[in-house]
Amino acid sequence: MQMTKAPRRPDRTSEAADRRRIAEGLMALFRHLWTYDRGGGFLQAIEESRLTLTQVKALVALDADQGAPSPIRELAEELGITPPTATRAVDALVERDLVSRTEDPEDRRVRRIAITEAGHRLVGELASRRAAELEAFADGLGAGQRRKLLAALEALLANEDFAAAHEAVRRSARR
Repeated sequence: MQMTKAPRRPDRTSEAADRRRIAEGLMALFRHLWTYDRGGGFLQAIEESRLTLTQVKALVALDADQGAPSPIRELAEELGITPPTATRAVDALVERDLVSRTEDPEDRRVRRIAITEAGHRLVGELASRRAAELEAFADGLGAGQRRKLLAALEALLANEDFAAAHEAVRRSARR
């Protein structure tokens, strides 16, 4: 009688090691790309805008939302910040005419916010500068490295959150 091998079960230790290697690799990539500046001026543009990181994140989130004005509470939840922090960020953006704030017609206690045309332009400028730097980064990769990175990014499109972010970038680029 011939014995068949039981299907091999994934080793939890190796799965944990793989997750750790992926996290370390992504952190190294993020660190490298955060300071990568080959003439695009992304970080310089953020400095010149005199916006805080929270304000930039709020603008980018509002730019991605193509719908009607939303409550500040929703922005806070999306960014993972407290409502008071979101309110302070929005106050500064309203002052600079990058975001508008209106009273909810059904509940006067609720304030709804939306990005203005000036806000769209600023996000577009930041995105354009960042894209130029990322294209310069990709240009510095070898052909094989570019193919592998492109294949990995295409595989990530199966992830719903990544696919939504990818679509937001594509929509923004078409404007």
